[in-house]
Amino acid sequence: MIRVIIVDDEPLALVSMKKHLNEFDNIEVIRTFTTAKDVLKEGPTLDFQVAFLDVEMPGMSGLEVAQLLKTWDKNICIIFVTAYRDYAVQAFDVQSLDYLLKPVSKSRLEITINRIQKLFQKNLSSEKTRTHQKPMLQIRCFGEFVVSFDEKVIHWRTIKSKELFAFLFLQLHMPVPRDNILDSLWSDTDVKKARVQLHTTVSYLRTTLSSYGYTDVIEYANGCYILKLNDFQCDAFDLEDILNTKAETGRLNIEKAEELIQNYHGEFMATMDYAWTTSKTNLMNKQFSQLLDELILYYSKNQNLKNRERSLLFALEFNPYSDKIVQQLIQHYTEIGNRAEAIKIYHSFNSLLLTELNVSPSQETTELFQNVLHAHEKEHETSVYP
Repeated sequence: MIRVIIVDDEPLALVSMKKHLNEFDNIEVIRTFTTAKDVLKEGPTLDFQVAFLDVEMPGMSGLEVAQLLKTWDKNICIIFVTAYRDYAVQAFDVQSLDYLLKPVSKSRLEITINRIQKLFQKNLSSEKTRTHQKPMLQIRCFGEFVVSFDEKVIHWRTIKSKELFAFLFLQLHMPVPRDNILDSLWSDTDVKKARVQLHTTVSYLRTTLSSYGYTDVIEYANGCYILKLNDFQCDAFDLEDILNTKAETGRLNIEKAEELIQNYHGEFMATMDYAWTTSKTNLMNKQFSQLLDELILYYSKNQNLKNRERSLLFALEFNPYSDKIVQQLIQHYTEIGNRAEAIKIYHSFNSLLLTELNVSPSQETTELFQNVLHAHEKEHETSVYP
């Protein structure tokens, strides 16, 4: 789907453009604006790829808005809409893809949509070419810790080789004292034997990585080992990057967030039975939960009820004991007029807590449920006894 915003101070023109765009299956109008001021306020928090801008607007023209959008993201596609031809030269000066004259017909708009599609397909093709120019190391941390090269799983010479790689990788580009490694990986082994085993394991690890073209990536200096690794992709790093970008720019990268969730295989390092992973596991699981919260908030703001429901159900699966998520689900189902499902969600949650934790839902959750139940029963009585 191509995500679009529309900016036009004429309400009728705005409604007409939105109606025409919604007739295209691959176009999603995520927000409309009637003033440039609203764009400045909400725009940075939205994730969109195309902006349809009315040129003549009070306060700040569409041309000025376009220049601002380009500073947010140079890849945003600009389409100008106006009743006058005089702006055409200026429009193309700010690298707009197209220039539409009002009233915009569906046939003319279809030409514009085709241009947008061709541009996106070209960019996607270029991105795929860049991605496949050189095989990348793929590292999956959520669920089982799996390292692959060119989509083939790497087989480690020993179990300790894999554990040492994971230990160093989670502290990438940072010096790790040898004694910390010994205490974490060989705590039950005599110190002299542990040092020999560490030396041997490092040798095995270097050999394995070298066979995939990663030479001299493990350094030893001043009693510390350092893993210096580039040209790789890792779900844990992707998660941190998405959240950091959101914190810095206020914009959530929906594609990357959805891709991360679709490839989710379980909690961080879920199959790694190592004591040293505990603190990192707790942090990464909190960050994943934060990402789900960001997605739910994004879809709520954009009134995307289907994706909000899907994200909420995924969040509940990730954290089945969360009163907060259950409350959001109850409110969601109430909002869409499905009180029966809201009641079902509560009963399932209540049963789970009693069975597994021997506790009850919070007072706030219970009160919310009671209100929904009361409204549902009242509605049912009205329908039976009009």
